[in-house]
Amino acid sequence: MTIEREIEREWVSAVAPSAGEAGHGSKPCQGLYHRAAGAKPSVAFVATHYEVDFAEHYLAPYLAERGYGFLGWNTRYRGNEAFFQLDRALEDIEVGVRWLRDAADVDTVVLLGNSGGGSLMAAYQARAQSDADVAGDLYVSINSHPGRPEVLTAWLDPSVTDETDPLSVDPELYMFDPRHGPPYPKAFVERYRAAQVARNQRITAWAHQERERMQAAGAFDRMFTVPRAWADLRFADLTLDPSDRAAGCYFGDAQQANAWPFGLARACTLRSWLEMWSLEASLCRGSLHLPKITVPALVVQSLGDRGVFPSDAHAIHDALGSDDTTLELVPGEHYLEDGGRPAVADLISDWVRERHS
Repeated sequence: MTIEREIEREWVSAVAPSAGEAGHGSKPCQGLYHRAAGAKPSVAFVATHYEVDFAEHYLAPYLAERGYGFLGWNTRYRGNEAFFQLDRALEDIEVGVRWLRDAADVDTVVLLGNSGGGSLMAAYQARAQSDADVAGDLYVSINSHPGRPEVLTAWLDPSVTDETDPLSVDPELYMFDPRHGPPYPKAFVERYRAAQVARNQRITAWAHQERERMQAAGAFDRMFTVPRAWADLRFADLTLDPSDRAAGCYFGDAQQANAWPFGLARACTLRSWLEMWSLEASLCRGSLHLPKITVPALVVQSLGDRGVFPSDAHAIHDALGSDDTTLELVPGEHYLEDGGRPAVADLISDWVRERHS
């Protein structure tokens, strides 16, 4: 399906209570508002991610064509994840929601959490729900990870024995050693998953200790890297969390991607590790916020997704606190790159229309 209606895009930028205009002139909160030409939608979506630029989100033109507004919104952490702070990001999302209600004159705001943005928008709604002016009226999750610590831990390579040496390996925990599989025996899976959690906990313990050491010396923070984080057993073993996906990860071959210096949490500060990636310390976990969401909620999951799996979608759906929840499993890859966007836009549009008079 092609976009038949002309789509207007309006540049939106704003300051936040804790972040003003930069010296060179840019404002911390930025995005694009999409709508059909000449239309004044009463219902609009807002989509935000922890650090990925969502200004030109792939669903924006499809939902705009169906009569909705769509604000692809970026916080001050767009492309700057290593310095992420959840409270500041939620403040920036509120700026976007207020713009929709005040400047765009929207009656109904739909929070759209896509990929990593699912847990972020859940955290926002859980915080904002008591204030009708800034809370979302509906919540939609599309191919969302359960949370930043959860997805990273599920992808961490537990065979790393030295965090400063990306080549260090314990062969007994190396998923790419054909002795172990795929398919992977249940005992190996259990040992592997426990070792992934243990690695996350070791990095967290070190981050706490290192932060104390840095602060005692008058230093604020420091950078560090997290090697090898493309090692979810489900990338190779399609019998685990079965779906229609192909083997591999978002970068293709998982073993190759695992060796590359790209991916989740590859560059962190001590603070951002504790804020975003730590199982023990981070608040960027959907399970902490989803039970607080009481507005109608839709969870959509693509069965060809190679990084978010059916169990994730079921966990998100089951954790929601709303009495009106819907789970839809659909064909397609993570960003619906394979032609599934019009059908998912129709699905979302129909669901919203049923709940908005």
